[in-house]
Amino acid sequence: MSYNFSAFKQSLKEAEEWVAKEFTGLRTGRATISLLDGIQVESYGTRMSLSAVANLSVEDARTIRISPWDMSQIQEIEKAFVNSNLGITPAVDDKGLRVVFPELTSERRVAILKIAKERLEEGRIRIRQEREKIVKDIQAREKDGEYGKDDTQRNKEETDKITKEANARLDDLLTKKEKEIQS
Repeated sequence: MSYNFSAFKQSLKEAEEWVAKEFTGLRTGRATISLLDGIQVESYGTRMSLSAVANLSVEDARTIRISPWDMSQIQEIEKAFVNSNLGITPAVDDKGLRVVFPELTSERRVAILKIAKERLEEGRIRIRQEREKIVKDIQAREKDGEYGKDDTQRNKEETDKITKEANARLDDLLTKKEKEIQS
């Protein structure tokens, strides 16, 4: 009897998506809007994402333009950048704010790569935990008589195969991020 791996595959996909999202938040010297996703601005008494209070656009490889919908929000946006701990400060001009990302130093590249590897390991831990849940469920079903020894072995092998594939996809994400950081 075959085990239904669809929930397992979905959990692994979510772990991969989490790692990919974490990787987009790591600054690599190139300006991307996704780097600013975590910035929350205090606007009219509520916390809102930066994209909810301003138009964001990439001017060039290292510059992002922030054009607030309401120019009175500029100070709050500046404050949000200081509180974000991104290590960047926007410059105010007549059209809004500009964020210039400095060239990465070799030390900063190493630090970013270290963070990327930590995020990768967190993703692998999630995958391992999901794998352990499935293996326990398969063993419990064998104990209950739903599966024979052969079914249990076949399902465990399939679990390991799916897990290896997910880990390989995470490795691919890290390889791409490493190239991005080094360039």
